[in-house]
Amino acid sequence: MSTYLLVKWLHIVSSVVLVGTGFGSAFYLFFANRSDSLPARAVVARLVVRADLWFTTPAALVQPASGIWLAHTAGWPLTTPWLLASLGLYALAGACWLPVLWLQLRMAREVEAALMEGRLLQACYRRWQTAWERLGYPAFAAMLAVFFLMVNKPALWG
Repeated sequence: MSTYLLVKWLHIVSSVVLVGTGFGSAFYLFFANRSDSLPARAVVARLVVRADLWFTTPAALVQPASGIWLAHTAGWPLTTPWLLASLGLYALAGACWLPVLWLQLRMAREVEAALMEGRLLQACYRRWQTAWERLGYPAFAAMLAVFFLMVNKPALWG
């Protein structure tokens, strides 16, 4: 297998890990947050944080490195419209994802503390949950658009 195909395989697999782990984590935390069970929320929040640290973060780092290498090797200038749009959308997704990481850590700590102290969740949890959800929608939409652009490579302008 050539280096190009190996990096391309790594790029594809890491994109699946990035979006798949993100979507799966979001699914479980979204529904756990609608449960009255603090133990369920605590377990899911803790695992979502781990999944982001163990899977999503490495994949998020591999994506631009492998993608830029592939574009350069294939002779695609980074100013190619579909590639430039993909990079912009990836940056948008990342700009949403970074605060999501902070929110997930806060949510996991708060639900764990409430469980250990035998109390209700503080009002800040609901605000964090709402912000977490609102940041997730544009991030996932951006990543779906990136997949579309990567596969179709449309002539967007110029």
